[in-house]
Amino acid sequence: MSRLTKAAAAVAATAAISLLASACTGQSSGSADDDASKDVSITFWHGWTAPNELKAINDNVARFEKAHPNIHVKVQGNITDDKINQALRAGGSKAPDVVSSFTTDNVGQFCSSGSMADLGPFLTKSKIDPAATFPKPMLEYTQFNGTRCTLPLLGDAYGLYYNKKAFAAAGISAPPKTMSEFKADAIKLTKSKGDSYSQLGFMPNFHGYESTTTHLAAQWGVKYFDASGKSQVAKDPGFAKMFDWQQDMVKSLGGFGKLEKYRNTFGDEFGAKNPLLTGQVAMGMDGEWRLGMAKDAGMNDLGVAPFPVPDDQASTYGKGYLSGTIIGIANTSTKKNAAWELVKFMTTDTDAVVSFANAIHNVPSTLAALKSPKLDADPGFRTFIDIAQNPNSTTTPPSINGGAYQLTLQDFGYAYESGKSKDLEQGLQGVDAQVDKDIAQAK
Repeated sequence: MSRLTKAAAAVAATAAISLLASACTGQSSGSADDDASKDVSITFWHGWTAPNELKAINDNVARFEKAHPNIHVKVQGNITDDKINQALRAGGSKAPDVVSSFTTDNVGQFCSSGSMADLGPFLTKSKIDPAATFPKPMLEYTQFNGTRCTLPLLGDAYGLYYNKKAFAAAGISAPPKTMSEFKADAIKLTKSKGDSYSQLGFMPNFHGYESTTTHLAAQWGVKYFDASGKSQVAKDPGFAKMFDWQQDMVKSLGGFGKLEKYRNTFGDEFGAKNPLLTGQVAMGMDGEWRLGMAKDAGMNDLGVAPFPVPDDQASTYGKGYLSGTIIGIANTSTKKNAAWELVKFMTTDTDAVVSFANAIHNVPSTLAALKSPKLDADPGFRTFIDIAQNPNSTTTPPSINGGAYQLTLQDFGYAYESGKSKDLEQGLQGVDAQVDKDIAQAK
């Protein structure tokens, strides 16, 4: 997927938190009584924008139309979550039949509000077993409270990028596997220059692009909610351990102020001036898409590996944080059976999934596609394929109010690392209280 649209999606996730809470979905019964064998036209909205992405999606739609000559698909790209949410609420002839979103955080809203159709009956009718078709973390972020209103359409896996030339110069022979090894390497790779750096081993500050609270916490295998749906970041020891580790890294690499000053010299995350591509940082957390961007920027010194794990969880090395794109059927659609044929093709046809993954450098979203011999054999890309298949890899769970709980944790992270909030335990308890309050208000 486009990294520019991914950035927009992150902003949209914040803006979309309450959009669907009062969705007017009563105008649709959610029934699917259209005849998908008759001549019909459906509309498919998605957010991709880059030329190679648009070509890939259009090629797959063309394959679908060839296999289903009676179903004609009108494709509209560059659609934001804001537009999707408005259309799902409004319905009508101009609303889409099939929608795709980069923001998995909105699945809880899509499913609980009824704005997206329950795909369970369609899967059953087509004799598709989700558990035997899709990786477990992807299954988790495409449903909410037992209702599966979306399916995964390609994914993202996060791992460690490291500068092989910098590693060789520092005498480091292999990427670190544990957090203690990672800290030692980060210190070794850091070169101070006055009150700044000529090279930083790792940017631990939470504004450091992809090294966010949620992406890092996944390495501790954290659980955000208990069995009753209550926030438990203060009770799960993994969160406190992650914050302690991050604070130790900040202090070991020069302190928050010095690091922030250096971070402000970084270029755009999604351009050729990304600090991983310029060599300003020697290690960083990032997704599989960075491989293609590095190649386009002429940066050939980046190696990839799974991100390190806590020392007491060394046996889980190889895991990482997973996210991805989702696709579903608007509940206001009067052509759900025809729409399902497109959704089914895009998400379960192995050749379609593989060709799309190869074209836009994302992780395939079915178990069969992950093992396909047609999948890109690039060793770096394969590293992320392995992360996606690791049984210990995790994702952030869906919530009725989208990613609000993640933003609450993120905001605390910013306050804690800067010293504005000094009591970790009290701060995490405050996160729990705020998250529970926000969820209660959204119901």
